[in-house]
Amino acid sequence: MAKESNISMPVIRRLPRYYRFLYDLKENGVTRISSRELSQRMGLTASQIRQDLNCFGGFGQQGYGYMVNQLYEEIGRILGMHCPTKAILLGVGNLGKAVVNHMNFASRGFQLVGLFDGNVALEGQTLGELPIRSNNELEQFCQQEHPEMAVLCIPKEAAPHLVERLVACGIKAFWNFSHYDIAYDHPEVIVENVHMGDSLMTLSYLMTQKDL
Repeated sequence: MAKESNISMPVIRRLPRYYRFLYDLKENGVTRISSRELSQRMGLTASQIRQDLNCFGGFGQQGYGYMVNQLYEEIGRILGMHCPTKAILLGVGNLGKAVVNHMNFASRGFQLVGLFDGNVALEGQTLGELPIRSNNELEQFCQQEHPEMAVLCIPKEAAPHLVERLVACGIKAFWNFSHYDIAYDHPEVIVENVHMGDSLMTLSYLMTQKDL
């Protein structure tokens, strides 16, 4: 299927939810589901689900519904789950350790191949099955392993210089916890920003509105 360039971000951001729900359905032995049944489980409308999936060609039959395993596989292919991208992580502090220990990169389209930190005391230690390397080794490692994505679990003030180096090494995408605005200085790369504080404040807003 040809890549689509005009699909809205809200649709794209719903794809991982479909993928998760379909996995659960598959594990529970559900083989077929209608858009109405799926909408009830996900809190979306049946029309929204059909519209979303039609952006990628549509996978169901009217009056028959969706084959769960087939739809799961198709959405996984759209998300790139079957062609893992090599990734590295910078910043092996508390946040970085939590990300490595609790995020299953392999099941989400990435292969974590390297860990880096500016703290020389951490050099040579292992986290998971990977050794922690010095930031001084970035260029040599990237030249050998050719990672395309970097996870930034570093302070904001440390990010600009490291991002400059990473982009020069061929990094094309960032999962960014640093709060540094990568896209402003590097519009050519793909960035997914993670602002946990923003998420918490959004929850606060929603709770406030519910009390009105």
